[in-house]
Amino acid sequence: MNLISLDIRVLRSLLAVIEAGSITEAARRLGRTQPAITLQLQRLEDVIGKALFTHEGRRMALTPNGETVVTYARSILRLHDELLARMLSPDIQGDVVLGTPDLYAAFVLPEILAIFRKAFPHIKVELRCALSTPLVEMVQNRKIDIALVTRMNDFTGGQVVRREQLIWMTGQNSEAHLEDPVPLALLPPGNIYRDHAIECLERAGRRWRIACESESVGGLQAAAFSGMALTVLGRSALTPGMKELMPDQGFPALPKVDLLLYKSQGPTSHAAHALHDYLAHYLGLDQPD
Repeated sequence: MNLISLDIRVLRSLLAVIEAGSITEAARRLGRTQPAITLQLQRLEDVIGKALFTHEGRRMALTPNGETVVTYARSILRLHDELLARMLSPDIQGDVVLGTPDLYAAFVLPEILAIFRKAFPHIKVELRCALSTPLVEMVQNRKIDIALVTRMNDFTGGQVVRREQLIWMTGQNSEAHLEDPVPLALLPPGNIYRDHAIECLERAGRRWRIACESESVGGLQAAAFSGMALTVLGRSALTPGMKELMPDQGFPALPKVDLLLYKSQGPTSHAAHALHDYLAHYLGLDQPD
């Protein structure tokens, strides 16, 4: 059997197109020309012998084969970059304090931090969980080194590294979504998850009440699992035993929210730089379609 090889640069271009949503935007981000990216994708299809995209007007959609290739491409690039970081990075040592809401600590960061620990075994990461607003203040006041937070309406600065789709969810056997008014389990006032949930229900003419208010995602999940309420969280938090509620059930589609990555201003350690760059890379690489 004749073995073929896939160019890492082509796989990176493929993921850039998926993440950016268009060849034009991917070319801009990569500093390449649009024809060059298009040619790379065509060569990838020629090598694989399968179509990766279908064209729906101006929108490019992945074929089933394309989805398979993207899944493998993410894994290949993750291992490729982990190897290079492990072999080529200096033997960095130090301590880093990373702040993030517990939602992201539980459902977004574990795999990425596990990879980071393998690549940089001498860096100690301290994780602090809090709501997004105080975390931004902490990183700006240099009380923590890095913060991964949800963009709130009054936030400035930060790097957009991911977009998280918000969804309605409740326990698998819960009937809370059938109640009137709708019982909600939400984060405290001032949180954009809460704002979007209430705004969507009011636009749909649905009555609602607060059945649970918690600063912790664990509290929201407990209320949903028990059948007390439904909640709004990122799709990454949809775990076994929970179900997503759809528009045809009376729950309008929710928007996506931006995840922002902040790094403390002023002198920062090599360890903090390494973790910041790792998070920025892998959060984008693992972006859900």
